[in-house]
Amino acid sequence: MRIAIIGGGIGGLTTALALRQLGFDPQVFEQAPDLLEVGAAILMWPNAMRVLHRLGLAETIREHGGLLEKGCWLTREGKLLKEFRLPQTEVPAIALHRAELQHALLERLPYDSIHLGHTFETCEQFSDKVIAHFSKGSSFESDLLIAADGIHSRARAQLINDGPPFDRGYLAWRGVVSYRPPSVPAATAIEIYGPGQRFGIGPLGFGKLGWWASTNVHIKSTDAAVERDELLRLFDGWCEPVTELIEATPLNSLIRNPVCDRRAVRGWSSDAIILLGDAIHPTTPNLGQGGCLAIEDAVVLARCLHKYASNVSRDNNQRSRISVALREFERLRYQRAAGIARYSRLYGRIGQWETGWAVQLRRMAQLLVPRGLIESFLGGVFNYDAYEVNI
Repeated sequence: MRIAIIGGGIGGLTTALALRQLGFDPQVFEQAPDLLEVGAAILMWPNAMRVLHRLGLAETIREHGGLLEKGCWLTREGKLLKEFRLPQTEVPAIALHRAELQHALLERLPYDSIHLGHTFETCEQFSDKVIAHFSKGSSFESDLLIAADGIHSRARAQLINDGPPFDRGYLAWRGVVSYRPPSVPAATAIEIYGPGQRFGIGPLGFGKLGWWASTNVHIKSTDAAVERDELLRLFDGWCEPVTELIEATPLNSLIRNPVCDRRAVRGWSSDAIILLGDAIHPTTPNLGQGGCLAIEDAVVLARCLHKYASNVSRDNNQRSRISVALREFERLRYQRAAGIARYSRLYGRIGQWETGWAVQLRRMAQLLVPRGLIESFLGGVFNYDAYEVNI
């Protein structure tokens, strides 16, 4: 079966690796001319680490990442609101630089299966093939096209055409520093809350630290130095090491994004085209599950194709079998992806409350919520095993 994957991000590369594990030979098409070390931290919670373990990458991820064993919520003054342990599973939770994860995936894929500098434009679907068209006039024929081209997916625009993502009204910044301040405890994910603002901190590998910030205030300037000065103003007076981390972040690695997602929809496929990861179910970053969901998608889709469409010739109704596999993939993934996106959206909305009474209500809830309830909710998310889903 000829398989084309649009997008060389985490979802696309994991899909390629999962498919190769089951005997397929996919080709990945990425718009960037080079896969450079861009991005900031990414969280690999146990539901994703379970997949990476089966793909033979767990040890590499552990070596390049920082272990997470507990979480805590603080006020902007540094007062502890809640401390809780992350659910103990057979695989750890790891935070690492996105580039390290991308590099680990790339190392497991044949060099000639990755095609850089291919900006996807559109695709045509015929009874026996799909043709992907790229900028500069190139094209590729396949039996199946998997679109893992992100939240602004061109494939989605052609397949579903439901407009742009929904802006949730606040901005997020991310950065990485090359040291861990003494005030940051080991193996701990920290969230600090203030009116209309949050700040998060987590350990990465090699002594590095990843941080993120969110604010309801929209900074219009795109100049990195101006953005950093405005962030320092907005977080002035917060507990250590908030402003220290902002100041220590190189300007060329300071990343800003509007926080967006989409409402859950059905109709992820059209005969021999399927959407995957952020292209179909983008989530706000509040639970750190966007990359994890894409990694889960990769394995479930590969297993569906292996069961329903492998070893089927074109003369033996291959298109029909592919279509069955794609519908089964959507059936298996819809509820979980929609549920996590919904919880992430709600978590972010509450986290961005800024009026006095709302801030007090959130603080009381954080103080009173039982640790067991937090751990139970996280366990429901983390215990998912994409290799054990009944297909």
